[in-house]
Amino acid sequence: MAIAPRLQRFLADQGVQYDVVAHEPTMSSLGTAHAGHIPEDRLAKGVVLSDGDRYMMAVLPASHHLRLSDLRVELGQEVHLASEAEVEEIFTDCVRGAIPPVGECYGLDVIIDNSLNEHSDFYIEGGDHTTLVHMTGSEFARLNPQAQHGSFSARQ
Repeated sequence: MAIAPRLQRFLADQGVQYDVVAHEPTMSSLGTAHAGHIPEDRLAKGVVLSDGDRYMMAVLPASHHLRLSDLRVELGQEVHLASEAEVEEIFTDCVRGAIPPVGECYGLDVIIDNSLNEHSDFYIEGGDHTTLVHMTGSEFARLNPQAQHGSFSARQ
């Protein structure tokens, strides 16, 4: 069980209060929520996107799927999902499929789905498939202070 080094430094530099939650290895966000015994809508997941020139991150609940057409409207530009290879180039200290939804830590602009506003606490991937980071909603907001907000997801 380990938090990605870059994320751990970022949390420390920001003075964020958090707990670490270990869980059985999983390969999906919904599987992680189940293994961690947490509500699916309290696990925030990140989806990396590209506009062709730069990368950005959309953050939404694990219980939702991304509506790319709505996201394009929210952003006012054409974006597409980044490839696994592109994601691995950005998140060099994370295991494939376990990226933390903290774009600023990795130099990415962030847009957060409005459905996350409903909760007072969140869990995020720690960078591997066995570690979650738990924090309050206000602490999570401090990690993404420049984030744009919008409606671009739907419950699965």
